[in-house]
Amino acid sequence: MTALNESQILEKLQDLPHWTFEDGRLHRKLEFKDFKSCFAFMTLIAFEAEAQKHHPDWYNVYNRLLIQLSTHDAGGITENDFTLAHTIEKLYG
Repeated sequence: MTALNESQILEKLQDLPHWTFEDGRLHRKLEFKDFKSCFAFMTLIAFEAEAQKHHPDWYNVYNRLLIQLSTHDAGGITENDFTLAHTIEKLYG
């Protein structure tokens, strides 16, 4: 898998308005009504990520979730990251 350059990443982000490109990774912050709802959503993502064989870096505090995507093997952002980001958006929407 080949890493995308910054202009390709910024172009693809136009389809993901809630995501940002920071520190070489795609970022998305989500907030839920409580911890249980947040953790349930993380579980949904976990199953999808496993099916795609592409796993997020994430950080959870109570009802907040920070998701960070990059392809470590490629040393940057790849199509896999955008595929998972779109999946996450569909699940959250």
